[in-house]
Amino acid sequence: MSVTWTDLASAPHLPSLYAHAAAKRKITGSTLPEQGLRCWVGVDTQSVQAFRDVCALAPSPLLPPTYPHILAFGLQMQVLTDKDFPFPLLGLIHLSNRIRVLRPMGGVSQLRIGVYVDNLQPHAKGATFDVITQADDVLGPLWEARSTLLCKGVELPGETPEHAVAAPLAVNELTRWYAPADIGRRYAKVSGDYNPIHLSATSAKLFGLPSAIAHGLWLKARTLAALNAHVPTANVEISVDFKKPVRLPGEVILLSSEAGASGEFQLNGHGDLVHMVGQWRPIR
Repeated sequence: MSVTWTDLASAPHLPSLYAHAAAKRKITGSTLPEQGLRCWVGVDTQSVQAFRDVCALAPSPLLPPTYPHILAFGLQMQVLTDKDFPFPLLGLIHLSNRIRVLRPMGGVSQLRIGVYVDNLQPHAKGATFDVITQADDVLGPLWEARSTLLCKGVELPGETPEHAVAAPLAVNELTRWYAPADIGRRYAKVSGDYNPIHLSATSAKLFGLPSAIAHGLWLKARTLAALNAHVPTANVEISVDFKKPVRLPGEVILLSSEAGASGEFQLNGHGDLVHMVGQWRPIR
């Protein structure tokens, strides 16, 4: 895909974007725009520390692996609420996330963030697409991510792509923790993501959920905090597939393979409930 970039002078204003998101409730098309948005965003040390606290991340001179998503959130929101974007933002389901840390993310005071959408595909329940996020420092590409989202009710021509069934993971229990009822509100304060399904049982019920559910990227960040000694800090690709949501409050159990250049992990509930499966690999 050839992206036409628009460079912004500053990050978008989130309150107005939430108003746009709330106003758009219908599917308006079946093609993705080819425009991307970019801007330089400052890295505030106090904001990084607040993110570390919410995600239980240990102190480090390096940015947390998922933190560029926080810097990109306003741009992501503007892309997904633009008049040319065909799907309503509210109701999109986050299926998977892959990040690539290309170089060590230390000594970073400013990043140029770029966001665009790509890869529209038919799905048994509608259509999927990818939100591509890139982060460059003054030396060039530093970090990139691909999040796959599902919009239900979209009708696209063509066959639904088949996905291979993953083999069982060779993992053992590493640790477990309790996701408190207020973690969605706490994560919203550091991320800017005030999706009602994460904030409270009352707001989640408005969208047909029996309780609030944990944010997928909080789960990934919290999992990587627990895997701190297992996963390399750079030249690494970390991918997750989100399975069943974590209802709040609730306990989760992290299983992992041994520390090394590559490995696998799984986040479970009690019984046979699987919330998230993932892996880390060197970037080839």
